[in-house]
Amino acid sequence: MILVETVGELRNHVARARQAGQRIGFVPTMGNLHAGHIALVHRAHELSDFVVASIFVNPMQFAPTEDLDKYPRTLTEDREKLTAAACDVLFLPSVREMYPHGMDGQTRVTVPGVSEGLCGASRPGHFEGVATVVSKLFNMVQPDVAVFGEKDFQQLAVIRKMVADLNLPIDIEGLPTVRAEDALALSSRNGYLGAEQRAKAPELYRHLRRLADAIQAGARDYADQLGRESAALEEAGFKVDYLELREPATLKPATADDRHLILLVAAYLGQTRLIDNLAFDVN
Repeated sequence: MILVETVGELRNHVARARQAGQRIGFVPTMGNLHAGHIALVHRAHELSDFVVASIFVNPMQFAPTEDLDKYPRTLTEDREKLTAAACDVLFLPSVREMYPHGMDGQTRVTVPGVSEGLCGASRPGHFEGVATVVSKLFNMVQPDVAVFGEKDFQQLAVIRKMVADLNLPIDIEGLPTVRAEDALALSSRNGYLGAEQRAKAPELYRHLRRLADAIQAGARDYADQLGRESAALEEAGFKVDYLELREPATLKPATADDRHLILLVAAYLGQTRLIDNLAFDVN
């Protein structure tokens, strides 16, 4: 695996691959890689010939009160995992490389609609930071296909809309959430959980599953069902940020006419914010 730190080096390697007739795949990450990230790399290999991964902890998507400084950085282990996954190039830019003129004067990308509400309401400016850095990375790598996990479902929706609205010639592939054996969605932030919290964390998905089962069984008072399950999560020791039922293509609140639905949740265990989702259909 080739490690590059500048846009110029990156473009040279990508240009050679493209001249050789290879299709370029891209997996952007913030590092601290787990099996979910590596699954993205494997999927990129299935969809392309030459895979670029990036590791960049983007300060623009963190609020001043969030965990930018504490965000886990495990570069040695990440490089080993990417090498084992046969990643071709790892792009490891500095903040100065990404934002050479600083962030205050940086042109920013805003994606209306799907970025609003949910995590967009809880983390103001977050998706502007995500859309901006991903658009910059897309221009640096110029991939044919980019692969993202569905655990961050709203983020995936933001990126898909950005690519469509800006007519970027990139296929966006969403990969189903990779879970631990106890069904907890894999996340870099799971490492913040203490032993007791880690044992409790899988209950988040079990509550989603129970709620989806009730709706599929005919419960149609969505507000009542969401309120009951939110209260049950609080009683179980979670601090619920949001628990909502949406239409997955638009992320608009679900109506009785919608047949494709998705539950989205964000909740705290102690200081650790967990997110998850569950898509399902109703008759």
